[in-house]
Parts: sequence; C-alpha cells; structure tokens
Amino acid sequence: MKRTLQLALCGLSLLLPLAFAPSALAQASPPRTEQFKLDNGFTLIVKPDKRAPTAVHMVWLRVGAMDEVDGSSGLAHMLEHMLFKGTKQLKPNEFSKRVAALGGQENAFTMHDATSYYQQIPANKLEDVMKLEADRFANNQWPDDEFKRELEVVKEERRMRTEDEPRSLMWEALNATVYQSSPYRRPIIGWMSDLDAMTAQDARDFYKRWYVPGNAVIVVAGDVDPAQVRRLAQKYYGGIPARPVPGRKPRIEPEQVGVRRLEFKAPADQAYVALAFKAPQLTSFDASPSNDDALALTVLAAVLDGYSGARLDRALTQGPDRVADSVGAGNGLWGRGPQLFTLDGVPAPGKTPEQVEAALRAEVAKVARDGISEAELSRVKTQWISAQVYKRDSVMNQARELGSYWIQQLPLDADERLIQRLRAITAAQVRAVAAKYFGDDQLTVGILRPQPVDPNRKPRTPPAGLRH
Repeated sequence: MKRTLQLALCGLSLLLPLAFAPSALAQASPPRTEQFKLDNGFTLIVKPDKRAPTAVHMVWLRVGAMDEVDGSSGLAHMLEHMLFKGTKQLKPNEFSKRVAALGGQENAFTMHDATSYYQQIPANKLEDVMKLEADRFANNQWPDDEFKRELEVVKEERRMRTEDEPRSLMWEALNATVYQSSPYRRPIIGWMSDLDAMTAQDARDFYKRWYVPGNAVIVVAGDVDPAQVRRLAQKYYGGIPARPVPGRKPRIEPEQVGVRRLEFKAPADQAYVALAFKAPQLTSFDASPSNDDALALTVLAAVLDGYSGARLDRALTQGPDRVADSVGAGNGLWGRGPQLFTLDGVPAPGKTPEQVEAALRAEVAKVARDGISEAELSRVKTQWISAQVYKRDSVMNQARELGSYWIQQLPLDADERLIQRLRAITAAQVRAVAAKYFGDDQLTVGILRPQPVDPNRKPRTPPAGLRH
C-alpha cells in the first residue's frame, strides 16, 4: 500500500478514472460557498447544492497522527473511536443509533493531518445531527472499562489491516525509514507497543488539548440555506467555551544525503518494490519554484499512471517481455508534512524486484531525456477539468474537499485554482522535474521479499465495533 493511499482518506484523488454522469453538467455554476467565524473560534463553511433533499454535516479538526509524540502513536485514531462512546446525555454507541433513526449514515476517519466526523442525512434532519455532534465535541466522556474494550478493537484492527497485510506492513517500515524527524514516520493506527501502553487518561488529555473550537471547522453541504445553517451553528456550537489552540513546534525533515534501502521479509505470495522520492509540496497557489515543481510532478504522475494504458502500464506490464504484473505512480502534492513521489510494482513471474525498480526509474529517465508529447499533456489536463465538473454530483465529496482545504489552510476555491495552475504547466516543466527529483539522494527503496505463507492460516474476522 502506497503512503499516498494511506492519506487518501481525505478523498482528494484527481487522477482516478472518471464515472461520468449526465446530471453533473446541470450545475455548471455551483452556488456560492460561504464561510463564517463563530465568536468562540469555530469556522463554519456552507456549500448549498439543491439538486437533492440531502445534506452532509462534517466536523474536521486540525489534529491527527502527526500531532502525537513518540510513545503515544495511535492516540488520535483511538480518540476518534472514543467519540462514539458517550456524553453526559448519550450512552456508548447511542450516537450512531440516533443518526440511523434519522435516516442517516455516519462515520469518522483519522489521517496524519486531521480527524473528521461526518453524517449524511435528509436535509430536514440537519439540526438534529448538529445538536448531536456539538454535544459530543464538547461533552465526550466514558468509563475506563469502555476505553479498554475499544482499545482491543483497535489492536485487532491493526492486526487485520496492517500486520496481516505484507505490503501495508512494509510501507509502515518504509515510512519509518524515509522520515527521520517528520511525524509522518509513525503509523496512524500506532505501533502495537504504544497501544499496549496507552491509557484512558492519555485519550482524555489528548481530547482536552486538541478538541477546542479554534482548531475545528464545521462543513455543511447540500440542500441548505447558509443563513439558517449559521443560526444553527451558533445555537449548538456557539456556546462551547473558547480555549487556546496549542502551539506546534516545527519538525523539519533533514535533507537526505544518500539512497536508503529497506529489505523486508513477510509471508506473501508475490514480491513487491516501492520507490519513495522526497518531493516539494504545494503550500499555496502563488507562483514559486517549489509550488511550480509540485504541480509539474503531479502532471508527471498522471502521465506515468493517470489513465488506462499510461506510460508505466504500456512499458512494464504488456507484451511477452513484461517485467511487472502491476505498476503505479503517485505524487503527494500537499499536506501538513513533507510529501513523496512514489513508484511501485509487483514483479511478473520470473522477474525480480530489482528489474522492476530499474524499469520504473528508466521510464522517468526517459521523460527527463525525451520529454512528453502535447497529446499526453492535453489528455491529463482534460481529465482534471472533467473531474472538477463531475465530482459535484457527490455532496459528500464537496464537503470532504472543503474540509481538507481548511486543514491545509488553502482557500475555498482551491479546486478551481488548482485547475488554473495545472492548466499552465508545460511539457518543458514536466521534463525538468523528471530530471531534478529522481536521483539517489532523494530516494528510499523498499523491497518485500516473500516468505512461505502458512496454508492453515485463516483470515481474521473484523472485530465487533470496527467502524472504518
């Protein structure tokens, strides 16, 4: 599993194949998105979409796994689980039952950069879920026994989704090799030893520290009126006491000065190789060398792997002399921490991870040497523009994007600005970044060496209470 996929819970994939739907064209000019600030520090973002009588309500917090400290990995994710375990008014798991009774569905997710809670409900039930969410934001509480039970659920989740998945386990080790200072080196779900040592008071302290109005945004999208949503937000969230947002110390990743290699052994059916290159991140839409390069690298990823039959697929997985069963490329683009450009692949029968590694790097070198065609450039740009139109069919996607933009401190119209900036990227820029960022000094390589799989091992059953 690529690191970019671990962060993709935020729903910002711009390069996936598109599922076109005619109704997307009906909203060429979407209603204006509005942003408000409550007196206690909460930000409120409202995006009307009247095409269906539904609404999405989300609360995003600018706190995630990267805000933990060594010895406490997994705490942000564990606290996300505990937000479903009661308030002064609600018993454990009653929150979910009440949302279901309203005809809605809900869940939550934790990333390195953020934690988010959401409900999708009939629009006329919006006030009910805003009342519920504001209550648990301000009044989350549970007994120690409830924490201990849920901790076992999280441990089993780690076993099932990481320890039983050799590529996930390798990427966990690879991230710890790629990063020295950045908190991205720790897994979101936490190291098992940290989970073993975690206490209920650890979670309570994390909650009190980070769950403050100034560290959160309320996002509402759908069949709603902004003025009415603002009144409801003031009614239910406005009375939560303001508290200072904790300060954050910079944790700058040292410059890498040589290739790093990880040999990883695990029971698996196939070998696997992943290449992670340090890459610049987009910090704003202003023109600058690092912002321009981050955008050009995103175009390069699309040229390599942005559509069926792209360069990597044609060169490495097709024909009698193919070296790989599957290949991929991705660029992190933005985040609160440093970003990576990744290449990966599964060797074809009779081929080695080293051959796949060499072939992946050769394709990037080919772009650096020969450049890309205007037809390739036009194709990926057309996909982006189409994606910006068709994604509006999903109210959930609209809300998720707005919340993610706030986390990254980007403007509300980041989607449109991104398209404008990507439209301006030239073939010469793509060629230049292919030559600039793919040397050994920026590279960490992970190779999964498959070990025999126990034929008697049975797949794990998802633990009761596993939410996502």
